[in-house]
Amino acid sequence: MEVRPFGLWPSPLAPGDLAAATRLRDLAWDSDGRTLVWLEGRGPQGILVCQPHDEAPRDLNTTLSIRAQVGYGGGDFAVAHGHAYFVEYSGRLYRQALASGPARPITPEFGSAASPTPSPDGRHLVYVHSDEGRDSLAVVDTEGRHWPQRLVTGADFYMQPAWHPKGDRLAWIEWDHPQMPWDGTRLVLAQLARSRDGLPSLRDKTTLAGDIDTVVAQPHFSPNGRHLVYASDQRGHSNIWLRDLESGETRCLSEDAHEVAGPAWIQGLRAFSFSADSRTLYFIRSENSQRRAHSLNLQTATITPILALAGYSHIEQVAAAPRGKGLACIAASSAIPARIVSCIANKSKIRARSSGESLAPADLSAPDPVSWVAPDSTTVYGLYYPPASSRFSGRGRPPLIVMIHGGPTTQVETGFEAKNQYFATRGWAVLDIDYRGSTGHGRKYMKALRGNWGILDVEDAVGGAQHLSDTGLADPTRIVIMGGSAGGYTVLRALTVQPGFFRAGVCLYGISNLFTLAADTHKFEAYYLDSLLGPLPEAGDLYRERSPIYSADQLRDPIAIFQGSEDKVVPPSQAQEIVASLRRRNIPHEYHLYEGEGHGWRKPETIQSFYTSCEAFLRQHVLFA
Repeated sequence: MEVRPFGLWPSPLAPGDLAAATRLRDLAWDSDGRTLVWLEGRGPQGILVCQPHDEAPRDLNTTLSIRAQVGYGGGDFAVAHGHAYFVEYSGRLYRQALASGPARPITPEFGSAASPTPSPDGRHLVYVHSDEGRDSLAVVDTEGRHWPQRLVTGADFYMQPAWHPKGDRLAWIEWDHPQMPWDGTRLVLAQLARSRDGLPSLRDKTTLAGDIDTVVAQPHFSPNGRHLVYASDQRGHSNIWLRDLESGETRCLSEDAHEVAGPAWIQGLRAFSFSADSRTLYFIRSENSQRRAHSLNLQTATITPILALAGYSHIEQVAAAPRGKGLACIAASSAIPARIVSCIANKSKIRARSSGESLAPADLSAPDPVSWVAPDSTTVYGLYYPPASSRFSGRGRPPLIVMIHGGPTTQVETGFEAKNQYFATRGWAVLDIDYRGSTGHGRKYMKALRGNWGILDVEDAVGGAQHLSDTGLADPTRIVIMGGSAGGYTVLRALTVQPGFFRAGVCLYGISNLFTLAADTHKFEAYYLDSLLGPLPEAGDLYRERSPIYSADQLRDPIAIFQGSEDKVVPPSQAQEIVASLRRRNIPHEYHLYEGEGHGWRKPETIQSFYTSCEAFLRQHVLFA
């Protein structure tokens, strides 16, 4: 191997490769069990792709862009009885035949829709609707002949509507402020009746599970109509629960410490699916930062790994075919970018790839789980990506990038993390941290950040970096902290309370002023800070203490700030306040404002610019400093 300085290795992964990648977001079977439809994100546009059995896939839409925008999005489309139902970027619902013909609207253009859910007979569509701060479950006929009606109101938020196979009952998830959907939700089951105009109406409803301190999620009826399964963390971890609709008996199907359902940041998440004969439940659960697929025999209670998917360490959106034994999902690993995969028995078939997959596994970094002990004796978790190349090696210890995920209630996982691979293949070490407050490690671990945001996340970022330095896996003089959104907040907070520990910081759409965040953010997160810090005005002193803008004069390490001009979650003013302070004091910094981008990058030119600019910044202020 040729010896070159760490961080300066020529990499087979170019910025253009990341910009050209397709985002695979969801999939669904048609009622025939032979036609698979999936959603691809190509730049800023969402495209539905349809593949009938053994035929070449084809795009269903070219001019319309499919993207639901209730909260953070998700729940973009559904498929049933030869038709796709999807949410166009304007928030309007459309119907399109899979065989041929154009899409046509079935709802008026007002508010935003999500999670279109066709009734078993194909006549009606229930969906989540949000308009001027008021959320509901609405219903419309699938032909769009009638004006849509509100079916369920009263809660602040709705998610994951599910029809009973007979069409006479509906289940859904709801919750109210100040809870977030990972704090406490309710599972509701309702009886339906027919109104005079033919649309279903609500007859009565019952709360089956959940409360303000218990999270329930993803209700799913068995095809034979006897059972309702859902996820609940009532025992401390997100397990699968089954309710017998005939006897009313409820029991836990997965009594272990593996998390099944992740935090519901978006609509349409799906961690389990019944086989067509109702005898088997296919599900995904977290194991050591991996999301593996399993099958559960409901008669014997036997849990078995799905061998056809054993080569993938990250599975999403599992969906069983309505007929036969087919199963489909989004599958990836640290060395395999996301794919649409279907399988029957022990055989799998690749339906679509998110990239050209031209990189050899030897040129990619294989992440290793690491852990260390925090000052309060809690074990903290992360994934360590060592520098990787089949052609180059370095001398001494590599520079380290500490990656801070957003949320802060999300988790690191072993899918194909392009950002981590981009830097690891150039000779950087990367530590992806599940700081206290992350999900995937039980409810107690997630709740540890309550009241401690800006304290424990910073403590764990420093602790993880120190652990790798102490074990010889990183150069203690060349450590960078990088993160976006809530992770960007941790970047700013770390650089203000621990100046000099990190050589530089990279902040993507990060939060600098907690007061303005509480005042300006969208409805979904309007009271999120109540749990992370406390309600205003009582916690005003804490907001000031933890807001990086009020200690910006402590910033002295070089920092690059990246921001979208159309970001409605963390507006550009958050970045501009920090930049103004840096300019006044001549602190080395860069500020990149991307026009037309929101909370994250979608345009290929933005993605390419970000990686190019970020790498140049790190070379100047870390590698060559």
